[in-house]
Amino acid sequence: MINIISYNINGIRAAIRKDLFSWLKNYNPDIVCFQEIKANEDQFDSSIFEELGYYSYWYPAKKKGYSGVGIISKIKPKNIAYGVGIDYMDFEGRNLRVDFDKFSVMSLYLPSGTNIDRLGFKFKYMDDFASYINSLKASIPNLIIGGDYNICHNAIDIHDPVRNAKVSGFLPEEREWLDKFINNGFIDTFRYFNPSPHKYSWWSYRANSRSNNKGWRIDYLLASLELQNNLMESFILSDVYHSDHCPVGLKIKI
Repeated sequence: MINIISYNINGIRAAIRKDLFSWLKNYNPDIVCFQEIKANEDQFDSSIFEELGYYSYWYPAKKKGYSGVGIISKIKPKNIAYGVGIDYMDFEGRNLRVDFDKFSVMSLYLPSGTNIDRLGFKFKYMDDFASYINSLKASIPNLIIGGDYNICHNAIDIHDPVRNAKVSGFLPEEREWLDKFINNGFIDTFRYFNPSPHKYSWWSYRANSRSNNKGWRIDYLLASLELQNNLMESFILSDVYHSDHCPVGLKIKI
């Protein structure tokens, strides 16, 4: 059984100060996909992950203190792919993939659409990323993409679907893209096991949103259909507090 976690930590240095190390030691996942590390490797002590038995790989944005992804793994990968080979995407450090003998895991940090300019950037990124994955699946069929997709898929995935209908992250066009992406050969592993409402992975820091569970489910572990028989369990660890996000998890049998 392999336990895979995806976690937007909203700054790895801040998360380390909030004792991320102790949580990893106690929870002991096999693979963790981090998003929004907001640091270069020389700005934090990556040896703490090695002390816990992890191989660690980091892909920061060119702009310091912004974006960036990482993966730590107790299983040594046979290959590490930094970025997707598209300059404007890789400039922001949003994709990192590790390949093992029988499956691959990618950490994805999809852009948010906080303003008109970034919304256009987000849609371009989404389209180019979908094309990239379509090509990648030919050579890597057993793929798990863990990450912050910055999109709620359905009304069940957001606390107030009516008031947020025109907010980026729940726009019809974004939801349609995610629907098409999933239906093109992936499984939303959390929904595969959990049909219940009120299960979220991100809460605003405003207005006690987390304590009132006024959240959004925007973090996913999507697994290719080829891995369907390997899926054992998927879950959200909403009681873990290093970030405005919480970890989401998947257990697979390989």
